[in-house]
Amino acid sequence: MGGGSAEEFTEFMTGRWHALVRFGYGLTGDVGLAEDLTQTALARAYAAWPKVRLAADPDAYVRRIMVNSNRSRFRAPRVSEHLTGSPPDFAIAGQFSADEDATALRAALLALPIGQRAVVVLRYWLDLSEAETAAALGCSVGNVKSQAARALAKLRVSAELVNGVCRADR
Repeated sequence: MGGGSAEEFTEFMTGRWHALVRFGYGLTGDVGLAEDLTQTALARAYAAWPKVRLAADPDAYVRRIMVNSNRSRFRAPRVSEHLTGSPPDFAIAGQFSADEDATALRAALLALPIGQRAVVVLRYWLDLSEAETAAALGCSVGNVKSQAARALAKLRVSAELVNGVCRADR
């Protein structure tokens, strides 16, 4: 990287780390995987920084890297995990609500296909427009609309089931 680019990337990365981890959490449902996904995306963005910084929307560029990397993790061979006696503390874990509704919503979100989940997280969690979501995913606005409609229908069914169970318990 030429002069100033490393500092520019560092500023970009530190300013967006938490938002990207939240996005990754929406895609994966796991804080550790979200951090890994964010780190992978930022490493790829660093390698292509001259191209990324000239993009119309560098944030969308990195989010697209994250979506593609998340898809790829299902195709790539898994790395074996070594469990420890106790899990490490994660400061970011406290940012997510642990109440029953949030737990049910996360479970329903994770039950969606990867593409639908990405659309929901980008559109409704990150509050991107349909055009911005389409750009981040590399698809048409029409595809975003249809995927969002399908995903929301599935989430409504899940909510109805949860509400029905909650009412039956009372």
